Amino acid sequence: MSGENIKIYHNPRCTKSREALHLLHEKGVDPIIEDYMKLGLETQELKTILKKLGIKAVDLVRTNEPVYKLEYKDKADKMTEDDWIAAMIKEPKLMERPIIIRGDKAIIARPTENLLELL
Repeated sequence: MSGENIKIYHNPRCTKSREALHLLHEKGVDPIIEDYMKLGLETQELKTILKKLGIKAVDLVRTNEPVYKLEYKDKADKMTEDDWIAAMIKEPKLMERPIIIRGDKAIIARPTENLLELL
């Protein structure tokens, strides 16, 4: 199965992200790999991802990240959708991962098997 329609927002340092990429390859999928930690994300790209996931920006935030605890936890209840998007653009490690996109649908592959919904 070719991966031209499947993209993974991949963090090579994340075990779950590596597991998802491995599972895609096991299923014969050669996805487009987006190393968002290295390349970053554009605001509109993140908004599109959120729309495909069907969630609000705050629901994509990893609250266990040290940067969240240091910079955002105390003001989290005052932050708007645009504030959270800006925070994830500035600090991509705040995003849950991995995100798998196929067409107009997306999932967060936690657990990894969630990605099978898109295949």
